[in-house]
Amino acid sequence: MPVLVAGSIASDHLMHFPGRFADQLLADHLHKVSLSFLVDELTIKRGGVAPNICYAMAQLGGSPVLVGAVGEDFAEYREFLETHGVDCGHVYVSPTKHTARFVCTTDTEMNQIGSFYAGAMSDSGEIEISPIWDATGADLVVISAYDPAAMVKHSEECRDKDLRFVADPSQQVTRMDGDQLKQLIEGADLLFTNDYERELLESKTGLSTAEIDAQVNVRVTTLGSRGVEIVGDFGTVHTPVAKERSKADPTGVGDAFRGGLLTAREWGLSWERSAEVGSLLATMVLETLGTQEYTVVKDEFAARLAESYGDDCAAEVLPHLA
Repeated sequence: MPVLVAGSIASDHLMHFPGRFADQLLADHLHKVSLSFLVDELTIKRGGVAPNICYAMAQLGGSPVLVGAVGEDFAEYREFLETHGVDCGHVYVSPTKHTARFVCTTDTEMNQIGSFYAGAMSDSGEIEISPIWDATGADLVVISAYDPAAMVKHSEECRDKDLRFVADPSQQVTRMDGDQLKQLIEGADLLFTNDYERELLESKTGLSTAEIDAQVNVRVTTLGSRGVEIVGDFGTVHTPVAKERSKADPTGVGDAFRGGLLTAREWGLSWERSAEVGSLLATMVLETLGTQEYTVVKDEFAARLAESYGDDCAAEVLPHLA
């Protein structure tokens, strides 16, 4: 079934700083930071949360539908995504603004400092979800990070129209206030955050972990190198990260995880298996520079699943791979 993925659509300007950010930050002077980092690499890649998730889904043979706002400079990016199996027929094109930009610097310890220019993303409020749901026959909406007002609007629309949705506030936890976050997550089928975002979500909303769990059906919390925790009425599932072969850049790792987990759930796999599929996709992104530079090859993907999670996992996932 098609899955609507709403979120930022952007190009990524990725830079590398050959040092540690921590060495440049003075604890007693964080209230007046003024720093410039001389970087030794610059790479411009396709990015944005929604296309990253869609690309991951399409690599596994899913049917993602991209939802978001872009500028007229999106034509080349559109062609790439459509060639790789992403439905871009419902993307809103702004007549006046450029497609969004993400500018990010990564240090030698994979820590990141980034900035995001919204551009056409600020027109996301023009988008309505239910007509796209009806036109595509979708069975799930992923509301990921982009214009906060649009995220809240989409969440309200999903509740009003009884559409199953995922709340994925991601980096917009820092921008949204407590009331917006409460409106976003209420009634969500899934809530995605990392562990820091979850704590910030609790702080801003005043809700405890238990109270947040009562608002959503399933809570998925990524824990970095410690794997992922999934909590629902089935109990708690913890999945370790997949074995990595190298580290290149962490940008888009969480997006790939989401795309993999959601696609595996669409296949009907368990939460544990779905998290394992998502974790391997996340590791593949970590091993490449750029968020959409990896390719899922059926037998190779199954072999890597077996390496990380055992032969039973590989045997269960293999029939579903495109």
